[in-house]
Amino acid sequence: MTPQEVLSLCKERQIRVVDFRFIDFPGLWQHFSIPVEGLEEDTFEEGLGFDGSSMRGWRGIAESDMLVIPDPTTAFVDPFSEQATLILICNIVDPITKEPYNRDPRNIAMKAEEYLKTSGLGDAAYFGPEPEFFIFDDIRYDQNEHSGYYFIDSIEGQWNTGRDEGPNLGYKPRYKEGYFPVPPTDKYQDLRNRMVSNLQACGIEVECQHHEVATAGQAEIDIKFDTLLRTADKVQIFKYVVKNTAYQAGKTVTFMPKPVFTDNGSGMHVHMSFWKNNQNLFAGDEYAGMSETAKFAIGGILQHAPALVALTNPTTNSFKRLVPGYEAPTRLAYSSQNRSAAVRIPMYSASPKSRRIEFRCPDPSANPYLAFSALMMAAADGIRNKIDPGQPLDKNLYDLPPEELASVPSTPATLEVALDSLENDHEFLLAGDVFSRDAIFNWVGYKRENEVDALRLRPHPHEFALYYDI
Repeated sequence: MTPQEVLSLCKERQIRVVDFRFIDFPGLWQHFSIPVEGLEEDTFEEGLGFDGSSMRGWRGIAESDMLVIPDPTTAFVDPFSEQATLILICNIVDPITKEPYNRDPRNIAMKAEEYLKTSGLGDAAYFGPEPEFFIFDDIRYDQNEHSGYYFIDSIEGQWNTGRDEGPNLGYKPRYKEGYFPVPPTDKYQDLRNRMVSNLQACGIEVECQHHEVATAGQAEIDIKFDTLLRTADKVQIFKYVVKNTAYQAGKTVTFMPKPVFTDNGSGMHVHMSFWKNNQNLFAGDEYAGMSETAKFAIGGILQHAPALVALTNPTTNSFKRLVPGYEAPTRLAYSSQNRSAAVRIPMYSASPKSRRIEFRCPDPSANPYLAFSALMMAAADGIRNKIDPGQPLDKNLYDLPPEELASVPSTPATLEVALDSLENDHEFLLAGDVFSRDAIFNWVGYKRENEVDALRLRPHPHEFALYYDI
């Protein structure tokens, strides 16, 4: 869509408000709005100003002015606003130099796509994410100097089988058994269908929706693969639509990786393939129908995985999901079909077009622009340097004997360790100036100060159960 076509769409749909969206460094959408009369063709070139110092992980107050430049190809009509609203996703530029801002995650994703082309490794990288989430009825939490707690509730929660609900009608999924019984045990079929309809109204093609493994309303909606940048855009639209559809129904959605103790967390398995001249470079005659190129891509991902997870699993809570026994991969190996491996080769179809690799570590707390770009760069580094991933492990890695398991590397145990890994292994991200050192070290510093240290300094409620009577 061109700027002129956007203006025509505004007239056709009787748009009253234009909403400008952009993503902050940690990964939340931000926005501001103008009356539609203020949108002109020049806006797509000149942009609009805002205070960058108010964005997490961005500029200081002494250099706060920044511009948003709307991308006309991203235009869609908001299905939730009271007044007819057009949404435009934006890039961030310096108001003086007009250079793209090196900490703008969308700019990093654009540079990643350009690097793949100029490197000769491919014309496009396609991504298919599978974001999982929980639908809750109630969430309360607080943390202060003398108390700290959280309280989750769900009509589906297995913990509510004995609650007086006047009446309690039962049909609550048991822990780890939510995949996937029919209604009335699955209470969110209609709500997920409304989410799908709203996603389609925003131009997102949906492949399927279903209840996920955990109790308490865990769900998954799979969207069709697309190029790196477009898929990252779609993940942000996805989160917006899913949260607001649930909110309209009196429910609340979280993409927090591990909100429920003793049950599965929410992942975001990411499928990826490289293409060139309309050919899938990952299809071939090697193991599981893959090519040598795909094998080297896997090698790059596994070698850089400890650093990668600092971007694909970027919260302290992420590492409460990455533990054995909850279907989250903790061992850095690859396999066909085996869901306990960090890299899986799906075998749903024998078609060469469908050949792809699936990195199973990521979770939906990730900033998709940074996560997909880093994953692509790790795969590209593996291809360029012919990194051998070794032999596949077609076994349940959770059941390996200790002596065999000791030879299989594992994911970092905490965000702090992952950040250390990124600090020590980030050269692969600098190729083609895709990531800058400034962006990487700002990410590491922000996460340490605002998340790792913030959690480390606070007493945990369970510590009172463990230690109060010492």
